[in-house]
Order: sequence, then structure tokens, then C-alpha cells
Amino acid sequence: MTVMETTSTDSCAAPPRPGRRPQGQDSYTISEVVAFTGLTAHTLRWYERIGLMPHIDRSHTGQRRYSNRDLDWLDLVGKLRLTGMPVADMVRYAELVRAGDHTFGERFDLLEATRRDVLARIAELQDTLAVLDRKIDFYSGAGRRFEQERYMDDTTEQAG
Repeated sequence: MTVMETTSTDSCAAPPRPGRRPQGQDSYTISEVVAFTGLTAHTLRWYERIGLMPHIDRSHTGQRRYSNRDLDWLDLVGKLRLTGMPVADMVRYAELVRAGDHTFGERFDLLEATRRDVLARIAELQDTLAVLDRKIDFYSGAGRRFEQERYMDDTTEQAG
């Protein structure tokens, strides 16, 4: 089973994003994938070299030819990167997917641990946001009070 193969219970890829690819096309050059994903050609080759991507098909001239499933996989990898999942864990996940359905438990454990990490980071960010909001409120009020006091001083001087 390759990384791109799906099972009835786990497609192992993010849902395709509409409008990102030409309709009816299922073969892309590395430069087209760069344009679709925002990744560099170097990163795409590195993903393949470290085992994060499966073997990518090649044209008769040796050029890499990516499929829609490869692009779906790259979407998932992008989401995993956003979670802060270490590259080694992403590679492990890819290996587990390639190993087959008997690895569902290990995949679940890996994703569940990542989910816990994401929730902890969200809580930290919410706390940080609350601090920023308090500071913004303080400075917003302080700025208004400062302007009001300055206005009062200016009107007092003009009256006197």
C-alpha cells in the first residue's frame, strides 16, 4: 500500500481544496506543484528523500509527475506542519500509512498525541491573547485619558 492509497476508514489526506487544480488533470510537474502548494522544489525533493512522500512517478524523460493523491497528501503534511508535529513524527506517520491498515492504532496514538499538543498550544495562545487584550484596553483608555487631560489643560490655559 502506498501513502496515497485510501482505505474505507482513512484517506490519510486532507480533503481536496476546490479550485486549486485544473479540472480533470491528474499529472503535474514539480513546478506546477510548487505553484499549487507554495512549497519549494527543494522541499518537495527533500520530502521524497526522507520518506515523507511516497515514490513519485516519473515521465519517460525522468521528470517527477505528481498525482492528485500526492497533492492531497501534501495538503495533509502542511496541516501536520502547522500543528508543530516534528518531521520525524510525520515521517513515522507516512511509514505507518504505507505499512497498511494494521497500523491504525499506532497512527491514532500519534495523531492523538499531536492533538493534545495542539490543544495545549491553543490554551497558551488564548492566555497570551487575553494578556494582549488587557494591555490594549489599558493603553486605549490611557491614551483617551491623556488626550482628555491635554485638552483640558489647553482650554484652561486659553481661558486664563
